[in-house]
Amino acid sequence: MAEYRIDDLARAAGTTVRNVRVYQDRELLPPPRRQGRTAIYSDAHLVRLRLIINMLERGYAFAQIKEMITAWESGRSLGDVLGLEEVVGESWAEEAPRAVSAAELRRMFGTQFSTANVKRAVELGLLERRGRGFVSPSPQLLDAGAELVSLGVPLREVLDLAEQLQQDIDHVAGHLVEVVRKHVLTRPVPTQEEIPYYSEVLHRLRPLVMSALNAAAARSAARVIPEVLGDRLIEMLANEDQAKRA
Repeated sequence: MAEYRIDDLARAAGTTVRNVRVYQDRELLPPPRRQGRTAIYSDAHLVRLRLIINMLERGYAFAQIKEMITAWESGRSLGDVLGLEEVVGESWAEEAPRAVSAAELRRMFGTQFSTANVKRAVELGLLERRGRGFVSPSPQLLDAGAELVSLGVPLREVLDLAEQLQQDIDHVAGHLVEVVRKHVLTRPVPTQEEIPYYSEVLHRLRPLVMSALNAAAARSAARVIPEVLGDRLIEMLANEDQAKRA
C-alpha cells in the first residue's frame, strides 16, 4: 500500500494542499495516520479525495457530499469502508517506481534536460521530486522517452506526446470500466453483504483492463506503423532499386 505526505497526496489527486486541508476540516476526508509530526495518507485517502473532487465537479455542495459519505459509512465498520476504498485505490502499475538522479537524467536527455522540461515532466506526473533527485513512477515511460529523444525527437514533443497518450488511454480505459460499472456494479452503494463481491470484481477488473489495453495497443501498432511509415519504406526501396539498375 502506498503512503503519501500531504503534498504528494494533493499532487496525485490533481488538487492543492489547501484543498486537502479544507476537506479534512469539513470532515469529508478521514484523518491521516501520524508518524511523529508527519501526516501519512494511504491509497484509501487518495480514492476518497478523488471521489470528493468528482462530486464537487458534478455540482454537489460540501453538506451533500458529507451526507452521502455518512450514509455510505453508516452501518459499516471503518475496516469495511476503507477496505473497499483501498481495493479501488490499489496501484495498477506492473512496475516499481525508480529513483533517478539529476545527473542520470542529464545523461539520458543531454542538453534538453532543462528547467522548463523538468517542470513540465513533474506537472505531468512523469517525474516526482525527492530532495535533490527524482522518482520516476513509470521507468518504462521514462526509458521510452529517452529512446525517442535518442532517435531525434525533441524532448518537448515527447512530453506533449506523453500528455496526449495519457488522455487517450484514460478515455479508452474509462469506457471499459464504465461498461463494468453499468452492467456488473449496478448498486451505487453496496450493502454489507455485497462488499466482498464488489472487492472481488475490482480485483478481477485490474488484469482484465491491463490485458485488453495491451492487446489493443499491439493490434493498433501492427496496423498504424506500416501505414505511417509505408510511404517512406516504399520510397527507400524504390531508390535502392534505381541505384541497383544504374
